[in-house]
Amino acid sequence: MIEVSNIHKSFGDAHILKGISTVFETGKTNLIIGQSGSGKTVLLKCLLGLFSPEEGSIIYDGQKYSELSGAQQRNLRQDMGMVFQGSALFDGMTVAGNVMFPLEMFTKLATSEMEDRVNIVLKRVNLVDADHKYPSEISGGMQKRVAIARAIVMNPQYLFCDEPNSGLDPKTAILIDNLIKEITEEYNITTVINTHDMNSVMEIGENIIFLKDGLKAWEGTKHEIFKTDNEAVTNFVYSSELFKKVRQMYIEERN
Repeated sequence: MIEVSNIHKSFGDAHILKGISTVFETGKTNLIIGQSGSGKTVLLKCLLGLFSPEEGSIIYDGQKYSELSGAQQRNLRQDMGMVFQGSALFDGMTVAGNVMFPLEMFTKLATSEMEDRVNIVLKRVNLVDADHKYPSEISGGMQKRVAIARAIVMNPQYLFCDEPNSGLDPKTAILIDNLIKEITEEYNITTVINTHDMNSVMEIGENIIFLKDGLKAWEGTKHEIFKTDNEAVTNFVYSSELFKKVRQMYIEERN
């Protein structure tokens, strides 16, 4: 569990995060949504320890990040897995090499142990037969699965995903959503996903926070988002006619 309490973050005169408080629950898919410039990425980078808030606190399972020593902060960051927006794979490494990279960088495991762990996570994301291929030889959806395998190979307690469906077709995006949700539940990870994909919201949004102009404007589940009267949320989520129709059908079914 990650507890965020009244965090503020500025860059020069630009006040980006304005007192954000929330709880990201373990074993659930926690989504951050909002328009461009709302503060989503800055919040995610604060959670990763890349930015330090000027005010407030971030607590990881009872550990307040700002009170940890440098060594303790580094150890905590090794408990974090990250899926980048563009997958961020190394072109010159095979699929297996990309997944093994964090183990080589941050552990002293024997080569055989690293290979065993790589094989386990590649099997989990259904990429066993692609271990010898290079990123240029596999599809975008497969690249995303490699990125997920790399993110979980260190057995992290926390998994962060930045726009994991970016550039994927709708069918593949749903597969990636479901894979992230399954892994979250199986490994009991605290997963935080930064997304603008409303399909993701409706598919796996167990806990959603909506940011607007650096403020938490709404918080709830994928079921509650159908019922909210929050105008900022409805304008954002139901900007397309399709989602307007889905919401209307949902309301009519429950009346």
